[in-house]
Amino acid sequence: MAVAHDPAPAGDELLREGFLALGTPEGVRAELIEGEISVTTPPDGNHQHTVDLVVMQVYRRSATDMQCSGNKGLVLPRGGLCPKNYAIPDATFAPRDLRLFRGAEPWMPADGVAMVAEVTSAKPDGDRFAKRHCYARAGIPLYLLIDREKGTVTLFEEPEEADYAESHSASFGKPMPLPEPFGFALDTSEFA
Repeated sequence: MAVAHDPAPAGDELLREGFLALGTPEGVRAELIEGEISVTTPPDGNHQHTVDLVVMQVYRRSATDMQCSGNKGLVLPRGGLCPKNYAIPDATFAPRDLRLFRGAEPWMPADGVAMVAEVTSAKPDGDRFAKRHCYARAGIPLYLLIDREKGTVTLFEEPEEADYAESHSASFGKPMPLPEPFGFALDTSEFA
């Protein structure tokens, strides 16, 4: 009598399963973006200082009461070689009345996310390109990229398929207007 076996998982499924089974030490981030597993160590103090400046301003100045999750795992639609992407933005914002993060699994869909923010560090091109495309495919309305190497802040808006239709950049020290539901100009004078 023949025994039925489940078919072997395809290459991208093996990659996903291997990624999800990673046992990374506390404080270490692992992401799966466009078929590449990226493991990063905790960021330096200037990186965290910049993230904190953004979060404080959003809490204090937004037109809509917002909640933020730092290092929240997002499952994003297929792109490139991988059936799904698993990204961890430096900051993920959503209207507080959605209670989006309450009871959420470690990896959650991006539905309801108003904006993600990234501060460049060890792999800046990943933030500049691959993650930007993943966030656009997920339909996240706003992507704020704080590029420490270039000394610029860029706001990407209007996601269309694999990219954003609009972007606006400012040098550190210049205000960056954030549209509704935020509705204020982000002060970048202390960004590092």
